[in-house]
Amino acid sequence: MNSLPFAGADPVGDPSIDLAALRTKPVQQRSAKRVTLLLDAAAAIIDEKGIDGLTTTDVASRSDSSVGVVYRYYPNIQSLLLALAGRNLERFMARAAEVLAETPPNWLSGLDPVVDLSVAMMRNEPGFRALRFGTIIDQRVIGSDSTTNAELARRFTETSVERYGLADTPELRFDLEVAVEVSEALIQRAFRNDPHGDERFIGRARTLMHGILATHSAEPPAA
Repeated sequence: MNSLPFAGADPVGDPSIDLAALRTKPVQQRSAKRVTLLLDAAAAIIDEKGIDGLTTTDVASRSDSSVGVVYRYYPNIQSLLLALAGRNLERFMARAAEVLAETPPNWLSGLDPVVDLSVAMMRNEPGFRALRFGTIIDQRVIGSDSTTNAELARRFTETSVERYGLADTPELRFDLEVAVEVSEALIQRAFRNDPHGDERFIGRARTLMHGILATHSAEPPAA
């Protein structure tokens, strides 16, 4: 028996082959590409015109789509903004995971590169400075029980516990959420009137974050 189902045989009727999946995959790939184009277009327009200047007509034109295609994926501007905010969050967390993978020797200093990442995305990621993770439109991106900052804090808690041996306590989770809230607010303030970011506010974000979390120390590694 040939172990390769497509080698010299008609796959129809072979129960080991999921023809529906084979047909669906290209459709899913096209849909994913279309979503990327729509979100990229929305991000570029937000950079140019701000959130209030975003229209489905402009998104359709910028992405070489029709307005009908935009509405197929996003029934209104708010759903489009939420999708872009969600993508911003996932991109930020993916890059933060890469930064944290280097595991600096001190867990507090390990959070400094995350601040650097946030600043870099404010400067360079289209649409990020105006929208970030969606807090500016007063919406929850993650779900009914969690704000985006709480989700960031939860993920940083898991990373800190795993990499640095911190005790996973309610106090650590709360203080990390406070640190995220404070640093996010100061970083947003840093870019309010300065597209490069006012270093005074950025520096104070680091200082306050360290102060809030200084009472939490890593446990010594197990023998």
